[in-house]
Amino acid sequence: MTNAILFLQDVTLSLSGNAGEVKILHGISLGVKKGETLGLIGPSGSGKSSLLMVMGGLERATSGSVQALGHDLTHMDEDALARFRRDHMGVVFQSFHLIPTMTALENVATPLELAGHRDAFDRAAEELEAVGLGHRADHYPAQMSGGEQQRVALARALAPRPDILLADEPTGNLDGHNGQAIMDLLFGLRERHGATLILVTHAPELAARCDRTVHLSDGLVSSEQLRAAE
Repeated sequence: MTNAILFLQDVTLSLSGNAGEVKILHGISLGVKKGETLGLIGPSGSGKSSLLMVMGGLERATSGSVQALGHDLTHMDEDALARFRRDHMGVVFQSFHLIPTMTALENVATPLELAGHRDAFDRAAEELEAVGLGHRADHYPAQMSGGEQQRVALARALAPRPDILLADEPTGNLDGHNGQAIMDLLFGLRERHGATLILVTHAPELAARCDRTVHLSDGLVSSEQLRAAE
């Protein structure tokens, strides 16, 4: 795929556990176009989250190559990977991973400050307004509901204007109402910022909103499907 913003070639992943080496991914080749929304689906243990972590350089592929925005992530050291993610990627997890001793505003502003943005707090306030939490800027995570915490996590991921947004089960810890609200925000904010979205989900209705879905089974791509034209 010549116009891919992210491209994996023959990627394998093996991790060491108590029972020895466990093979997670078994030679995946996959391209993602700029601006595309891609859903990764499949049963538990199929390798979806592991694949997402490899795409973001959070897990290093055992073999094969991962190219993102023309950079080879497989040969970067940890410091270079951290800088690349800071400058080009946003990540949203099922667990919100907010810093408990920081307010919502500080949680969103921190990655902007680390990237050297002088207007970090202004941009953070703008993103909190975009997710409907401008009035909660001075609240700490423990003072917010799960849905509100995930909104803060979304604001934090999108505030640096990433080229690629990775989301791992972003509605997994939420009830139906809050999950639907996060879904709407996720796709709306992605469209506003023009980010490429790669989404791991068990929710069929969330996968159905993606331009393309890739089904994983036992660490391999078993099928792909394009969204039907509306």
